[in-house]
Amino acid sequence: MSIINEVATVTAKGQITLPKSIRHALGVDVGTKVAFELDEDGQVVVSRAKAEHEDPAIGAFLDLLASEIQAGRHVQVIPDDLAQDMLEHARRETGPGEDIEGDVNL
Repeated sequence: MSIINEVATVTAKGQITLPKSIRHALGVDVGTKVAFELDEDGQVVVSRAKAEHEDPAIGAFLDLLASEIQAGRHVQVIPDDLAQDMLEHARRETGPGEDIEGDVNL
């Protein structure tokens, strides 16, 4: 039994537009990858593709951010120096056994 039943038309280039209700249900937007699985009986299952680097905490943050924007709440831009620091730390490859640089307040 289907929860949502939509129809899309294939273009001359073999493209389709995912209906809005399907995009919403899958949580996909521009740039999101979708996966297609073809069952033995000819049924195609469409799902949101898992990114190799997908982190549940980042996903939750991005969902929260998207809901704030959709609700019309103002999202402030972070200062350039903070953004630069965050990018530099994101590129660092560290492990749990490595020393922490600088002061840490717990």
